[in-house]
Amino acid sequence: MNHNDRAITGLVMLGHSMVHIYEFVLPVFIPIWLVQFGTTEAIVGTVVGIGTALFGIGAPLAGVLTDRRGSKPLILASLFGMGGSFVLLGLSGTITGLVGLGQITAFGSQMSAEILVVTIALVVWGIAASLYHPAGLSLITRGVHERGTAFAYHGTAGNVGTAVGPFLATVLLFFLGDEWRVVALILALPALVGVAVALRIDVNEMAAVSPATDGGTNPEKTPGIASFSEFVTQSRALLVGAFLVVFCLMMLSGLYYRGILTFLPAVLGEIDTIAPVKFYGRTIEPSNYLYTGLLTAGVGGQYVGGKLTDRMPLELGLVGGYGALVLLALLFRPVVAIGIAPILVLLAALGFCLFFVQPFYQATVAKYTPASLRGLSYGYTYLGVFGVGALGTPLAGVALTYFPPWALFVILAGIAVVASGLGLFLYRRNG
Repeated sequence: MNHNDRAITGLVMLGHSMVHIYEFVLPVFIPIWLVQFGTTEAIVGTVVGIGTALFGIGAPLAGVLTDRRGSKPLILASLFGMGGSFVLLGLSGTITGLVGLGQITAFGSQMSAEILVVTIALVVWGIAASLYHPAGLSLITRGVHERGTAFAYHGTAGNVGTAVGPFLATVLLFFLGDEWRVVALILALPALVGVAVALRIDVNEMAAVSPATDGGTNPEKTPGIASFSEFVTQSRALLVGAFLVVFCLMMLSGLYYRGILTFLPAVLGEIDTIAPVKFYGRTIEPSNYLYTGLLTAGVGGQYVGGKLTDRMPLELGLVGGYGALVLLALLFRPVVAIGIAPILVLLAALGFCLFFVQPFYQATVAKYTPASLRGLSYGYTYLGVFGVGALGTPLAGVALTYFPPWALFVILAGIAVVASGLGLFLYRRNG
């Protein structure tokens, strides 16, 4: 890698890790919220789903801004907004007290009014987080020459964030009890420090773009979309042919991702074959350390997947990755009934495969879109992954609340079957 490649890779590693630190702290808070707010999985799933939906819904606008203004300003705004959202989350109890709210009635149930402030904080987080992926991935595909290596490090940093976030939250909750508000305030600090670090990183955002790779446009500048009519025209041009298939695959990916991860700590906490860990007279819930282990295994998946994007057909990587996720979803309930060793193997495989597919679909987007509209294309991609995909959270909550425990995993297996089939369609189309 040259100097600019390394600078861009460092910047996107910082941004990507922060996004997923905060994203995966939320599932650790969910079991506490269920108790403290006196509500159900369906309601908490809907609240969290609002924030994660905005994570995706805001992505097309973030893509337009990326093409128009560049990636670095959006990465900075994302870091600042996420830090601010966790400050708001940490002050939710204080704000509720100041306005004199105590209890509210929703869906026929009495619950803490603080959940309204939590919802607002998650809205802020979702909007801020939505800025990152279109900006960061566009920066890689337009500015880095060694793209596969950058994808590998970018994905690895994201998964380090997914593991570090719940790990830090679990450790802090261990020492602070259930004081999740204090934990949220402490966790706001990394993003604010990240802003200061990112301001010092200088990059050439268009260093890897040439007229040949950008359909003959000027490689020194990305004019972007200047009007709503142009947005509609360019969107119509993108959402046809192969990219439409990629977009549908992204939606399915998001449904599986949210559906299996959001309530996984709560699901693991109900398994009788997993014993809690005693440490200095305190009990560490098995759900937290197993969840962290699964996300840590994803580091390997991201790195291997990123490296393989330069070494094999992207579409075959998608077919194999989603095929493995079908099998793992169907095996989940039978395996967890056996004992701790099979559970550890299953969770490690699930974490690896769940994140193995991500570099493949990120690189697939670049393959089927022009560099001049890379921001918009990644905006639509993450509208599918995190916007439409956010429906996986309430889907999982409803499935766990009203149906047998195995129903959720059968639904997830069906989603992965269709995703694998779309990957096979793309492979045969190019064959």
